[in-house]
Amino acid sequence: MNSDITIALAGNPNAGKTTLFNALTGARQHVGNYPGVTVEKKEGFYPLNGSRLRIVDLPGTYSLTAYSMEEVVARDFLVNERPALVIDIVDASNLERNLYLTVQFMELGVPLMIALNMMDMAESRGMMIDLKKLSSLLDVPVVPTVARIGKGKQELMETVRERVNREKADKLLHLSYGGDLDQAILEMEKEVRCAGFMTDKYPARWVALKYLESDEQIIRKGEEANPSLSKRLQSMVQQVSNHLLVTTGNSPEAVIADHRYGYIHSILKQGIMIRKHDQDRLYHSDKIDKVVTHRFFGPVVLFLVIFGLYHFTFTYSKIPVGWFEKFFSGLSRLASTYLPEGHFKSLVVSGVIDGVGGVLGFVPLIMMMFFGISILEDSGYLARMAFMLDRVFSFFGLHGSSVMAFIISGGIAGGCAVPGVMATRTLRSRRERLATLLTAPFMNCGAKLPVFALLIAAFFKENEAVIMVMITLVSWGGALLVAKFLRLTIIRGEPTPFVMELPPYRLPMLKGLIIHTWERTWQYMRKAGTVILGISVILWALMTFPGLPEDHRNQSISQEDSQTSVSAKIDGTDQTQSLKPNEAEALKYSIAGRIGTGMEKISHLAGFDWRVNIALLGGFAAKEIVVSTLGTAYSLGEADPENSPPLSEKLSGPGGWRPLTGLSLLIFTMFYTPCFATVICISREAGSWKWGAFSMAFNTVLAFILAVAVFQIGSAIGY
Repeated sequence: MNSDITIALAGNPNAGKTTLFNALTGARQHVGNYPGVTVEKKEGFYPLNGSRLRIVDLPGTYSLTAYSMEEVVARDFLVNERPALVIDIVDASNLERNLYLTVQFMELGVPLMIALNMMDMAESRGMMIDLKKLSSLLDVPVVPTVARIGKGKQELMETVRERVNREKADKLLHLSYGGDLDQAILEMEKEVRCAGFMTDKYPARWVALKYLESDEQIIRKGEEANPSLSKRLQSMVQQVSNHLLVTTGNSPEAVIADHRYGYIHSILKQGIMIRKHDQDRLYHSDKIDKVVTHRFFGPVVLFLVIFGLYHFTFTYSKIPVGWFEKFFSGLSRLASTYLPEGHFKSLVVSGVIDGVGGVLGFVPLIMMMFFGISILEDSGYLARMAFMLDRVFSFFGLHGSSVMAFIISGGIAGGCAVPGVMATRTLRSRRERLATLLTAPFMNCGAKLPVFALLIAAFFKENEAVIMVMITLVSWGGALLVAKFLRLTIIRGEPTPFVMELPPYRLPMLKGLIIHTWERTWQYMRKAGTVILGISVILWALMTFPGLPEDHRNQSISQEDSQTSVSAKIDGTDQTQSLKPNEAEALKYSIAGRIGTGMEKISHLAGFDWRVNIALLGGFAAKEIVVSTLGTAYSLGEADPENSPPLSEKLSGPGGWRPLTGLSLLIFTMFYTPCFATVICISREAGSWKWGAFSMAFNTVLAFILAVAVFQIGSAIGY
């Protein structure tokens, strides 16, 4: 060990920091002031194995945010002096309050260990602390001490020696601060990192956090370093602050503090501290958690909550969904009546109205779903779901924090896989992160919901809520089984301990619920009006051109007066379709028809015809495209477009699909390749395009095997 290695002692006031400093340095210390301030500076030395440690006693602080001169001095020393190790002195009898500073050290990324002081006082209060488990959960060495009598001093300094000599660097702690702040932090972190904005001293994510906490010193330094970027960051902070104030009534500082305490609370709930004496010191959140996270009652509550969410969604969205269906049906009739025959009429009716309208028709259902999820999220229950499911996830080789990535991806319904994949950044283990980001796309994201809603309305409308609960269970079960397979094969490794944030329960604000619901619904509608509209037009063109060859066109025209329908092979059986013969032939000879027909050689095993094949190909861009493409495909060439029924009735009515085909398509949609945006995100987060390609290939093969199994077994038993 080299001589004069700097060690910093830090901690809350009255945690015994100065007592420990005196016990370690004795007479080998001197006292002065930090340059330019009146804050006292204490330094001393400790001989260890022929070397000398320089020990600096930092001012006692509760936080690393620059609210006081002591906090500024302590933080500047850590950043500028870069000590080889920080010993965080924690009062064992007041763990929750003292660990708040510990969490901030971990977010700053300083090399850290904990001296758990005043153990005698904690024991006298009937508190038993599992030191080994606390160390494992925090991934930081924890040494018990009683500084006033020098107990634990030797063990502490031996751990210091080992810690200073190790080569492995400490990892930054990445906490989740809720959807609104997490998104803002990601955007700000990207700006900071790209510009190299103060990253020579501070981690990029930490700079973003300090701006959100309105840290005057960091903001002032930022304005000196890059005025334009600092102004842009402050504008982003103002935007998210206004949003939080309207939706939750809180500031970013309050939300950040809540989630840090939630993280600490989660640690302490895992058997870290046991009280011998029954003391009624529980918060109201703890009392509620006794029921909702109970080993037996918790899963029952979870099932009832999910069932209630789906029952609420489908029950109260029926009437407005019917309004939307009538609106688009009337719009289609209006266009069919007044537009002249030709490609333009076909584009408007089949490509735009029936394509995009099929997706927009589910807006009320999507809105109801988002409203229900916002209630669960704003109340704090979603975090309890993750906490409760940790035991299940660890069995399948995942981390408890993977639950939040699953939920964000649409673990109940209505999320998005892209932010879900990005949420895996909070996982410390690369193997668990890979397993999570590869299986998170199996969740029922908002893009899959219109497909499920369409198929349920067509074939399972008598038990909508029950079917959606079953879909949710199947998606979770499939994701966990695949994760287990991956963790036993290509991503082997030991699981890491689970710690996550448990924010306090809150009564959601109605205004906040409305804003969150509208924001998510508007994103869905905007996607339907841009991406889905564009792809619908492209797929309409693929299903329209190049049209019939000349000899086939003349033959079809001569038959048109004598025939009004054509027989088509669907689900392996001959079924009558209400298509004009020349239009049916045109579909067959279109680009999409040829591609879909070629794929039928294999897809018929799962019960899919060419229309389904093309819809599923389009679904790679966005899963809602499956609905819009089916709407276009089953609209083209209809004999009576003015009285066209809703798409769900076309699929389940005479000449439509068997229920088994709907079930097979439901299973395939649940598991096949993630959308293009998610694949890009997987590749970026995993650090290689091979994982994005693997996700596309593996998921699609798995989905097809499951769909074939469902269809073939169902056919064999006569379903």
